[in-house]
Amino acid sequence: MTFAELYQPLSPDVSQRAQKVKLLICDIDGVFSDGRIYLGNDGEELKAFNTKDGFGIKALINSGFEVAVITGRHSQIVQQRMTSLTVQHIYQGQEDKLIAYQELKDKLGLTDEQIAYIGDDGPDLPVMEKVGFAIAVNDAHPLIKKLAHYTTLLPGGFGAVRELTDLLMLENGKPLTSDGTSA
Repeated sequence: MTFAELYQPLSPDVSQRAQKVKLLICDIDGVFSDGRIYLGNDGEELKAFNTKDGFGIKALINSGFEVAVITGRHSQIVQQRMTSLTVQHIYQGQEDKLIAYQELKDKLGLTDEQIAYIGDDGPDLPVMEKVGFAIAVNDAHPLIKKLAHYTTLLPGGFGAVRELTDLLMLENGKPLTSDGTSA
């Protein structure tokens, strides 16, 4: 099974970029979620996460990739969800995402070319300009889509992360059936 058979054809450039990736970094709001934040009368914050994205993240990790999240906001919901997906690198409250990016890069001993980043809006721009493989969700801001090497068919919160994990796994010769159970 090829990525083109599942989603869309890839350019040789996108394929080459994906084959170098060792670390996927994700934004949260607008990427893992649809960007909406639900607030209850008592200030309770709720977000919806797609289980397909969760399955893809767990399968990617189980296939030997590193996964991280960098988000500008701080939320216990994000901590709980990412921990349940076994994401080891969780950076919240990062107004300047480049600081967390550089820390991750140094900690894991990676080059820019070995890192992919998926985002949707302005705060993601500085990191997307650095990485070897920049991805925009389908409903990202036009500036992000213009900068991206690849734009997903699916919007944020509705399987865009899963689409990307499938791309990375297939382009690196990993089976899509890798264990991502209980996502």
